[in-house]
Amino acid sequence: MTDSSRWNAPRLAVLVAFFVNGALLAAWVSRIPSVQTTLNLSEGALGIVLLGMGTGVLVALSLTGGLIGRFGSRFVTIAGAIAMVVFLPFLALAPNAITLWIALFLFGAATSTMDVAMNDQAVLVEQRSQKPLMSSFHGSWSIGALAGAMLGAGIAGLSFGPIPHFIFASTLFFILMALVSRYLLPTEGKKEKGESMFRLPPRVVWPLGAIAFCAAIGEGAMADWSGVYLNRTFQTTVAFAALGFAAFSLTMTIGRFAGDWLAAKFNPVPVVRFGGLLAFIGIMAAIITTEPFVVLLGYAAVGLGVANVVPLSFSAAGKLSNLPAGVGIAGVATIGYAGFLAGPPLIGLIAEATSLRFAMLFVALLVGSLFFSAKAINATNSEAQFATSPSD
Repeated sequence: MTDSSRWNAPRLAVLVAFFVNGALLAAWVSRIPSVQTTLNLSEGALGIVLLGMGTGVLVALSLTGGLIGRFGSRFVTIAGAIAMVVFLPFLALAPNAITLWIALFLFGAATSTMDVAMNDQAVLVEQRSQKPLMSSFHGSWSIGALAGAMLGAGIAGLSFGPIPHFIFASTLFFILMALVSRYLLPTEGKKEKGESMFRLPPRVVWPLGAIAFCAAIGEGAMADWSGVYLNRTFQTTVAFAALGFAAFSLTMTIGRFAGDWLAAKFNPVPVVRFGGLLAFIGIMAAIITTEPFVVLLGYAAVGLGVANVVPLSFSAAGKLSNLPAGVGIAGVATIGYAGFLAGPPLIGLIAEATSLRFAMLFVALLVGSLFFSAKAINATNSEAQFATSPSD
């Protein structure tokens, strides 16, 4: 395939899918402090509640590779998006911690299902374009997350509660996704009759999964705890607290749109290694400072640091030889996004026993470990080549 213009419409559709996924997730993240206050949840209780989303993520990830194999990534991407917009308002309607846990389980399952499927679509577009594109797709996710966070901060500043906010966000992003869904690349399921839908991550993706795990811990901490940290530790307003995730999303967006150039210019090892070090410095700055604005700068450093770790891991996993892209991506995502399962309750429980500052040290050490584990991506990356699909 030499005429890359043929893939402009599918590329735009995948960019929009990433944007919608990030915006819907950020809508929830931006209102966590408000929901915590409404339900009168302690840090420890909030951590357990957030475990619901992580559990939903992991359960769905173990099934999504099989779903893509049976129905194709186009169908699964659309189905995941519909589920996200349906379940988002229920996060604000939950009357207690138990129902919120259940709602987060469903929302997390929908989020990860759409996530893996749209990454499979991204790999297809990237292969046919024959140039690195994955970081720009994840950059679109970050733009969506930034837009969702800023929208949440603005609505919170206008004193609107989470319920009208979530209904508005669901309606808006459903319409946006509906406009481009027909341009997603058609894929056919190839699942053999009798083949199990449940799949454990293949061993070849474990090193990539470990790298993604540490990055996901950092991303999850910023998503679930950045606002709470500002609101509870520094007594900021909920509107200012929502800016924490916005600062993180802004620099992550910048980093990801530079990521394709970095991927073409440099070996992925120094990109991951430097990113882990920068994220470690950012979290440590947020821990030792007494100024909320310095915390925002620290969050910005974390966003820039972890920006390209997961995209590079997914891109390599999606192009492993003798392994379908959906299976490779789902495998890395299953291991990596376990960080979203382990992170929230651990941070909450550590904070309950000590303080949120001390809990953030746990996150800093994990993202800092990328400086040493980054070399693992190189061995796997050697198998990742941009190949045109045999069907072209």
